[in-house]
Amino acid sequence: MTMETFPADRAGALARMAAFAPRMGRDYADGRNTDPGPGLRRDISRLSPALRHRLVTEAELVGTALAEHGAAASGKFVQEVFWRSYWKGFLELRPGLWDQYRRDLVQDRAVVANSPALREALARAEAGGTGIACFDAWAEELRESGWLHNHARMWFASIWIFTLGLPWTLGADFFLRHLLDGDAASNTLSWRWVAGMQTRGKHYVARAENIRTHTLGRFDPVGQLNESPLPLAAPPPPAPRPLPRPDTLPAAPIALLLHEDDLHPESLLRPTVPVAAIAGIAVPEARSPLGCATLVADHARAALRDGLDRAAQHFGVPATLLEPAGVAEWARDHGLPVVTPWSPVGWTATALDGLGVTLHRLRRDWDEACWPLATKGFFPFRENIPALIARLHPHVLPPPLAGEGRGGGRSP
Repeated sequence: MTMETFPADRAGALARMAAFAPRMGRDYADGRNTDPGPGLRRDISRLSPALRHRLVTEAELVGTALAEHGAAASGKFVQEVFWRSYWKGFLELRPGLWDQYRRDLVQDRAVVANSPALREALARAEAGGTGIACFDAWAEELRESGWLHNHARMWFASIWIFTLGLPWTLGADFFLRHLLDGDAASNTLSWRWVAGMQTRGKHYVARAENIRTHTLGRFDPVGQLNESPLPLAAPPPPAPRPLPRPDTLPAAPIALLLHEDDLHPESLLRPTVPVAAIAGIAVPEARSPLGCATLVADHARAALRDGLDRAAQHFGVPATLLEPAGVAEWARDHGLPVVTPWSPVGWTATALDGLGVTLHRLRRDWDEACWPLATKGFFPFRENIPALIARLHPHVLPPPLAGEGRGGGRSP
């Protein structure tokens, strides 16, 4: 099977964004739900791993789409970028959903451990040995490339829950361990949505006809799927809490601590802020009690190294890759206030809380604007997108790649 590859550096991500920019309009809107298979995808950006680590930012993606196509033609692409911000805001306002998922995961793993039949079914599903050709192919692609088309993720999750009858938490955990773009919000809440737990009574059902149509006939699991399941029973999501306030930038000079949730330090701080020390941590193995795939860990740390290299060049200060246990000593050695990008609810935020260091957490304008609006479903949030665009001014584009204009370096 031909596998997709994904840049773990900003230069590679910018090249991919430039290459896809001409297709961020009608091509994306018309083709985004169709998955012709690895190596043949033309109408999706495949930028989600870069966006997840902020090797490129939401503002850059939205600004590129608007500049290339205008608001009307790029509307669907822009909306999908805002979806990720909506999910992050939804979880940031309801952190208990992440905590509950983690507790339920431990309980469900215990149930599986005590059931030979469930244990065998889980092993078959993760290995791609269910006999459902599409599902097995997606399991292989996920393990080998660290990524799946968004529509395939929905089909996969629905089959996992409603046809195979496996606990949704174990599917969400399987994704987190293998997805290069996995994050606590998008992954947890998307699985809840497929199951019918996020929007009560509304679940996503994988249907053979839909799979056949949108894989262009590559797969046709007719007669193999449960196409009339009931949604999973669950209480409604809790009411939102107030969004925690970010910290203010302390008096200079400062030390900068980077992490895998935000690796564009050039736009985090004003150029005039004197940064006197730089370090970074990544804890991708903390995604799951079972750790994560080597591919995922290597990608996260490569992205972090790229962020540290750019920070060192931008601020003129050496940058150090640290293990979490070494951060307290690093902070004591330089004696400066430690500034870090805001880490949303998830394993990195938990790791930052456990460093034993006072951190000044800075939140980007994009998150400050979007997250408080995620109080209800996505459709009320969507009504705010024009105002958000006007407020955030995302028309400011990244610089062109060296030696290339706006049209250079395009590839499928």
